[in-house]
Amino acid sequence: MFMKYQIACAALALMSSAPAFAQEEPASPITVSGSVGLVSDYRFRGVSQSDRGMAVQGGITATHESGFYVGTWGSNLGGWGRFGGANMELDLIAGYSASLGEGTTVDVGLTWYMYPSGADETDFAEPYVKLSHQFGPVKGLVGVAYAPKQEALGKWCSDAACTVYDPGDKEDNLYLWGDISGAIPNTPVSLKAHLGWSNGNSGLGPNGTSIAPTGKYFDWLVGADLAIPGTPLTASIAYVDTDIARVEEEYLRPNFMVNDSKDFGKSIARSTVVFSITAAF
Repeated sequence: MFMKYQIACAALALMSSAPAFAQEEPASPITVSGSVGLVSDYRFRGVSQSDRGMAVQGGITATHESGFYVGTWGSNLGGWGRFGGANMELDLIAGYSASLGEGTTVDVGLTWYMYPSGADETDFAEPYVKLSHQFGPVKGLVGVAYAPKQEALGKWCSDAACTVYDPGDKEDNLYLWGDISGAIPNTPVSLKAHLGWSNGNSGLGPNGTSIAPTGKYFDWLVGADLAIPGTPLTASIAYVDTDIARVEEEYLRPNFMVNDSKDFGKSIARSTVVFSITAAF
């Protein structure tokens, strides 16, 4: 009898302690997020990188609770003569984000742009600083990206015909931009706008179009995002344009035109409407 009593007490003690074992494990200090999407035209600072064609894009980021993060992002390109003939862009990103209180966040980091399978001297590094603030339902952001002098941004050729050849030249690039976005109350729709200004190499880089091919120009975007209820999908539409003049485009041909059979000869910087569908995880 005494033995049965001991067993019953032990079982009761085990049952009473069971909730302790069922407690959730502490949250991981690292959060992983990402997305994959399809766009009708990959526009980088207003200029098409995919020959005005479709692109598959995706990225993943790991963020530590301290604010430090690392990530990667990739997209297919138009290939041909730009970026040394590379058909893919692969970016490596690292930075630190911190709250300054009252809805204000600062983000400091660096992006390393790589063009696998392209020619040499196409990769370059670009540090950035972003400051954002939440104004009720509206978010505003201003940013500065400065790429110090590098061969990938150099003015190796003065024009498409390469009448002046200066191999090994190094140039820098400055990009300033501002974004604003906000959700329409009681709807899954958000509106967004962007304005950017580039100041850099005023010709062709060593292996194709530089990131500021005409030296100085503005680019802008206005659009809307639709978060599809019950799914991780977001559908987007945006009008994209630049103030690059046609005479400047002509100066940079053939690198500054579409080179596939469908839209051959069209500018890669004229206004367009970009559609996309993205899945976040």
